[in-house]
Amino acid sequence: MRFTDLFIKRPVLATVVSLLILVLGLRSVGLLPVRQYPLVQNAVVTVQTIYYGADPELVAGFITTPLENSIAQANGIDYLTSSSQLSVSTIQANLRLNYDPNKALTEINTRVNAVLNQLPRDAQQPVITIAIGETIDSMYIGFYSTELPTNKITDYLIRVVQPKLQAVDGVQTAEVLGQRRFALRAWLDPDRMAAYGVSGTEVSNALAANDFISAVGRTQGRMVTVNLTADTGMHSVEEFRNLAIKSHNGAIVRLGDIANVTLGAEDYDTAVAFDGESAVFIGIKVAPTANLLTVIDGVRKAFPSIAQQLPQGLSGRIVYDATKYVNSSIREVVWTLVEALLIVTAVIFLFLGSVRSVIIPTIAMPLSLIGAFFIMLVLGYTINLLTLLALVLAIGLVVDDAIIVVENVHRHMETGVKPFPAAIQGARELAGPIVAISIVLIAVYIPIGFMGGLTGALFTEFAYTLAGAVAVSAVIALTLSPMMCSRFLKPYSQDGQGRFAAWIDRQFGGLRSAYERLLHGSLNTLPVTGVFAVLILGSIYFLYATSKSELAPQEDQGIIIAFATAAPNASLEQTRLYTRQVYETYASFPETDHVFQFDGVSGLNSGVAGMVLKPWDERKKTTDQLQPLVQMKLGQITGVRAVAFQPPPLPGSGRGLPVQFVIGTTEPFARLNDVSLALMAKAYASGKFAFLDTDLKIDKPETTVVFERDKAAQLGLTMRDVGGALGSMLGGGYVNYFSLAGRSYKVIP
Repeated sequence: MRFTDLFIKRPVLATVVSLLILVLGLRSVGLLPVRQYPLVQNAVVTVQTIYYGADPELVAGFITTPLENSIAQANGIDYLTSSSQLSVSTIQANLRLNYDPNKALTEINTRVNAVLNQLPRDAQQPVITIAIGETIDSMYIGFYSTELPTNKITDYLIRVVQPKLQAVDGVQTAEVLGQRRFALRAWLDPDRMAAYGVSGTEVSNALAANDFISAVGRTQGRMVTVNLTADTGMHSVEEFRNLAIKSHNGAIVRLGDIANVTLGAEDYDTAVAFDGESAVFIGIKVAPTANLLTVIDGVRKAFPSIAQQLPQGLSGRIVYDATKYVNSSIREVVWTLVEALLIVTAVIFLFLGSVRSVIIPTIAMPLSLIGAFFIMLVLGYTINLLTLLALVLAIGLVVDDAIIVVENVHRHMETGVKPFPAAIQGARELAGPIVAISIVLIAVYIPIGFMGGLTGALFTEFAYTLAGAVAVSAVIALTLSPMMCSRFLKPYSQDGQGRFAAWIDRQFGGLRSAYERLLHGSLNTLPVTGVFAVLILGSIYFLYATSKSELAPQEDQGIIIAFATAAPNASLEQTRLYTRQVYETYASFPETDHVFQFDGVSGLNSGVAGMVLKPWDERKKTTDQLQPLVQMKLGQITGVRAVAFQPPPLPGSGRGLPVQFVIGTTEPFARLNDVSLALMAKAYASGKFAFLDTDLKIDKPETTVVFERDKAAQLGLTMRDVGGALGSMLGGGYVNYFSLAGRSYKVIP
């Protein structure tokens, strides 16, 4: 007995096999997670260290350099980038594709701890964070009020809202952007200080000595214990104003005499806005291994209860949601899948001309696709754009097996054979070819799974899903399709042909006759056909060589990002004057839905703005059409350099501007700056670039205090006294280092 005979003679067995495929596939659909693309871990570990008051050269020499040298010894790092700015050192370790981020985080933390003793004494502990390497967060939630000040909004968000959002499963962090943490600010007046003979160091010491938290413990007797509390701190602005700094000529000098004491914020270096109005944002960063769609869906479910509990006068709304584009893309692919099924079914009916014959491949197609979901679950894959695309392409492959079985059985029936023996004979003839065809198709896609890099990580699921669908279709073609042919098809003499089927046959007969005439004409003029074939083959190389190439086409994700840079000495207020014009530029386009802005993100003179577009069906222009128009208007804003760009289409394919490259040297930064400026000038002259910029900024004006040691000695002052006084007044501190030939050195007593 042949293998296929078993299922034809035992229809219940064939039905059970098909139902098993159906049940496993449908159950797998509910278990498979939904993503935009296959899981690709392109995590970035950031190490940020604060050293208040230190200039960029000092930060680079004594914080960034030792940390970077130590972090580079950790495993799993693809490349390191670092920036040294006033008071801040930032090191970003970009991990290798799909390297375990938790393992890398542990190793980097160990390497940072190994050099903590080499950092300056007054530098803060390095803060290590890990996130997906994306240009912007996955979601922004804006909170704004016309009644509450920003520091009160920030306080509420940190105490109430942030913990709830960070409790959502898969949220890496809910970072508060544009925050103003409560802080008492004593704005020192140098003239008053000079009049009272008070130095910045004395003010700093007085604040530290008089605002002290003491944990005194408790008393314990034989029968009673009493907890002790020492009220050694100050609790109001008025108490700080009355703080005694020193005694001068018999009079007490208080803090309010030499400073303007207010309850403000820790810093005023950043600001955010929503549709041009000041606000405070919460940005949702998704964990590297988490599912974007699941995490953001959890945040959306938690947000209504948060919004209901907001204080009076405070409003909140979701400003940007990256999953809108993802969900829209998935819906489009699913609809394409349905369209393909309908079109293939119609084509089958046109060729076979019988409803009974059409039923067999029409059942085999969705059953093969549903069975492929079980293969995806076993392999640990997800439902994403690429696996859905594989199912769309698989429709044309999985239907072939069922069609050839039906046509072969139908061919035997035309000779007068009954349906049952025709199914037996037809299935025997095609068992070997179906297995061979399936093996060949699977062998074509299997090698993609051995590819490395981003292409292999993304398209492995595509290839194996397609191969799995083909394997399932082969099983169905060898079990269910022959059995259905033996039961569904009627003897040829009884089936007859309707008018529609006869008309279709006549049309195809005419098409076949026309093709035969053309084929005979081609065979009668072989030299002409040969020359034409050579021309076509020869043009393949030139067509390939002249075609543009890219990893993936730019997708309309519904957002255009702009990065603006003002003069190096611009304050935050000056920067906001220019970014306000960026907002007005965005708002001038009818396709704009919302605009969110972050000023001071990479220094006081920089800002980032996001142009969130209306839904795709409510606008006529795409992001590719809008981007050059936006860039042209941004280029007309004087006083600021602004560039518009779109997020990368694929995960792990880059962050920030589309093209970035590195110029390295062992020479001083001044020489590197000259080379980079010359390179930019030549690049602009080529006319191929709309925007160019360098992240090396050494053109900011600065004031240098030169100590005259002899005069200082006559006054009984040391460099420590003068430097410490300046540091206390201006937010920095005394540093025991010096520079020579562009390098920093530590002074060891």
